[in-house]
Amino acid sequence: MDPLAAKTVFVLGFVVANFVIRTPYIKAHKRLPIRSNRNTRLDTSLFIAVGVFGFFLPLLYVFTPLFSFADYSIPRWIGATGVAVLVLGNWVFWRSHKDLGGNWSPTLDIRQDHKLVTEGIYQRIRHPMYLSLWLLVIAQAMILPNYVAGFSGLLPFGILYFQRVAREERMMIEEFGSEYERYLQKTGRLFPKLRPG
Repeated sequence: MDPLAAKTVFVLGFVVANFVIRTPYIKAHKRLPIRSNRNTRLDTSLFIAVGVFGFFLPLLYVFTPLFSFADYSIPRWIGATGVAVLVLGNWVFWRSHKDLGGNWSPTLDIRQDHKLVTEGIYQRIRHPMYLSLWLLVIAQAMILPNYVAGFSGLLPFGILYFQRVAREERMMIEEFGSEYERYLQKTGRLFPKLRPG
């Protein structure tokens, strides 16, 4: 894939995810009162790390020659596959936000009138938002032919995911009790269960 095309595709994917899809939900999210908050300093630090390494650093690569020392060439099929993964990741990102509606929160919050969403994409997958972010950081690695910028989102997002997902599920069990426990049995974390229990 041509480096300029790769950079253009990455920026378009970034704009779609962060401005077209997420911005309307951020505005609505700020209007809803928080009933319970489970965030820690580590959560805040990891969010900052994901922002810096998953978004800001790749944008520096796209718009400056700062990381050009780490460029490499990739076969066209890897770049094309990365574009498909990016499109899928943005679709899952959009669908997750749409299905959650007012229940969406970027942090471990329970909002006033919070409901357990088990329809749409959440019918088979408990954490499609995390799935979308995994797809987006993998697409970043496949699209950007740079050892620094291409792979910079994987580690911080991986740490965020593995330290947070179990805590998020405990919070949901505390909030929704047996209803969430039954939901756990029927769904997979990132992929549908082959045989829902």
